[in-house]
Amino acid sequence: MCRNIKTLFNFEPPATDDEVRAAALQFVRKLSGFNAPSQANAAAFDRAVTEITDVARTLLLSLQTQAAPRDREVEAAKARERSRGRFG
Repeated sequence: MCRNIKTLFNFEPPATDDEVRAAALQFVRKLSGFNAPSQANAAAFDRAVTEITDVARTLLLSLQTQAAPRDREVEAAKARERSRGRFG
């Protein structure tokens, strides 16, 4: 499940709220073991996703670097190349 969590820091343009929330959702899914929680656990699951999204956004806004921002297309091409090398 966590293979979908991508690095979100130091990209141009910056990570969107949807990208941060998607990473938080994957994180909560991994921790809980639920892809979709039962009705009994839905409120706790949703609250965790919201809280982790807020914390992740705060973290991304707090981080600093001297490195130049990375280009999303270049990084995606590198990932495709790594995947080709791994899986053929």
